[in-house]
Amino acid sequence: MSRMVGFRRMQDGTREDYLLLDESEKRYALGLADRVLMNLRQLDHSLEGYPVSRLGHSLQAATRALRDGADDDLVVAALLHDIGDELAPYCHAQLAAAIVRPYVRAEVTWIVEQHGLFQTYYYVHHLGGDRYARERLRDHPWYAACESFCANWDQCSFDPDYRSEPLAAFEPLVRRVFARPPHDPRYRGEPDPGP
Repeated sequence: MSRMVGFRRMQDGTREDYLLLDESEKRYALGLADRVLMNLRQLDHSLEGYPVSRLGHSLQAATRALRDGADDDLVVAALLHDIGDELAPYCHAQLAAAIVRPYVRAEVTWIVEQHGLFQTYYYVHHLGGDRYARERLRDHPWYAACESFCANWDQCSFDPDYRSEPLAAFEPLVRRVFARPPHDPRYRGEPDPGP
């Protein structure tokens, strides 16, 4: 059995307790890429009615991004943009954004977080909704990037005849991105705070 903290209320914890938990969390975090990949695989058996599974859709979006020369952050975003569908179907974009946020630049997180709204442009008018709802974000500096993400990689990736790369082709990239130090400014497009 592994070591365990001695408290039942966090306020009663000692420095040793919290050092133990910190060590445990760091070890656990090393398996993040494996858990992300496992959750992606589960998308192969979800949400009926589409001509491809959610995994197939995700692989198509990521393959399109890769073939268009997108950088690592955007390819991973295209692969993971719908990973939240299983647990949060009505706010899946926000869940997916929370997963990638510590490891990719802020622009990419925003794209993932907003893609659900931007995608409604293609269908919501058929259900009585406002397809132009995304226009409220028109002045945002990343509006065009999200619009392009959806137009070129997301909305068009339900084609059963499209030849996508297999998940194995993206595994090294997923492992690289999720091995980055969380919130590291070098990977987030932010100025380096220096020494």
